[in-house]
Amino acid sequence: MRTSLALAVSAALVAGTALGLAPAAQAAEAAEAGIRFVDIAGEGGTVLKANVVTPAGAGASARLPLIVLPTSWAMPQIEYLAQAKKLADSGYIVVSYNSRGFWQSGGEIETAGPKDIADASKVIDWALANTPADAGHVGMAGVSYGAGISLLTAAHDPRVKAVAALSGWADLIESIYSGRTQHLQAAALLGGAGYLTGRPGPELKEILGDFLSSNLDKEDEMIAWGRERSPVTYLDRINANGAAIMLGNAWGDTIFPPNQYASFYEKLTGPKRLEFRPGDHATAEATGLFGLPNDTWTNAHRWFDRHLKGVDNGIDREQPVQLKSRSADGYEGYPDWKSVHANQRKFDLDGTQRVWANVDSGANGGITLLTNLLDQFLRTPPTVSVPLLPRAFAGVWQSERYDTPQRVRGTAKVHTTVTSTKESGTLVAYLYDVGPLGVGKLVGNAPYTFHGKTPGKPFAVDLELFSTAYDVPAGHRLALVVDTVDPLYIEHNPTGAQLTFSSPSADPSYVSVPLREK
Repeated sequence: MRTSLALAVSAALVAGTALGLAPAAQAAEAAEAGIRFVDIAGEGGTVLKANVVTPAGAGASARLPLIVLPTSWAMPQIEYLAQAKKLADSGYIVVSYNSRGFWQSGGEIETAGPKDIADASKVIDWALANTPADAGHVGMAGVSYGAGISLLTAAHDPRVKAVAALSGWADLIESIYSGRTQHLQAAALLGGAGYLTGRPGPELKEILGDFLSSNLDKEDEMIAWGRERSPVTYLDRINANGAAIMLGNAWGDTIFPPNQYASFYEKLTGPKRLEFRPGDHATAEATGLFGLPNDTWTNAHRWFDRHLKGVDNGIDREQPVQLKSRSADGYEGYPDWKSVHANQRKFDLDGTQRVWANVDSGANGGITLLTNLLDQFLRTPPTVSVPLLPRAFAGVWQSERYDTPQRVRGTAKVHTTVTSTKESGTLVAYLYDVGPLGVGKLVGNAPYTFHGKTPGKPFAVDLELFSTAYDVPAGHRLALVVDTVDPLYIEHNPTGAQLTFSSPSADPSYVSVPLREK
């Protein structure tokens, strides 16, 4: 576990370290390129380290659209320089700043709290006072932490007219505590990166400690803390302010899974766009941070051109939901998210299966950042030999063999009945694409934890797997595997616990798989 987390932290920070060397290497060129490094007074006078990129030849009398870019978690202030330069070249004033508590900015890490939102408004104030920016045409964008802060600011500051929120969160609880289960690697990665590159405040330290130690006495407090930092909490304000919202994420995002973004998207009433691609957290946007061609950033620029400049570039006439399959090239357009999984196909979870808890069967979701990055570029998801899975520790059900390709799109759902020998427990469900030799490739997964159940008394479980787009070849079948241990999550199975999965005649168990029709 420690090795996996060390690898994940290293992967997350290597880009930041490389970018962090850039000021020394590029200082002589910065002024010539129209880049200024400035200090901006944030909330309470806290100094925010920032950079400003202005279009060449922009005079003081000009009035140009403004884009504000808060940095990602643990990233330095020059994270967005390549994209900022491209935006400036097309006529935008761009201000990027290091979020409070990280790197050289002052203060402590607030985790998108009220001070972070106030900081963003202070940065807008500064830009309007110190650059030729137009107060009527303000946008915000960011990756990960910057995405969350941008969405929250759009709820609290009506000057924000357009947002591109990439690999972010709308619901912090559903992101790292879905199924009432702590996402261990995600939380440890964020916490570790925060300590390495910033100054966590006392509140974050307490929350992180309670979360990782499974302190259920503080569960309500942790949920309230997360709700305050979730854009979905302020959905009415976002809709009332009417900002044009573009959301982009990866199917395999192990920090902010796609389900919560899709649910949030459906509730937005203003101009909106949703894009999902293969990859893990922030990997879909990563090449764009180095100035390389990148579909996500290209569409973010188009989004701003349309909604801040009024350019008729056709983006608002495209299908607003754009998906790219993990196993095929090209994009698919849909009118809304519900249309993605409108066609459902079920297979039954017949019979009764009993598993011992606390033992990893071999089925798991991989390693945060690394596993789904490999799937993105090499199309190599985690695999298992389904026939060899130990049935004492894993329940296994399989569909019939399919004569035609099955194009899984959206959110698969599991309904079953569970009986536990203990009052608490955790189960993890996995959906596999199983080939003729029994090798299963992971299609999707999700955890589920329960507390306070009566031992020996059956109860129903409804679980949504993390959304995906995956093509199952003809001649293959789908398999549902359920076990009780996965390194991605904290499990709550007491020693000696057993879980029984059954399918009562009055309430049959099944998996419902969303399929693209043709």
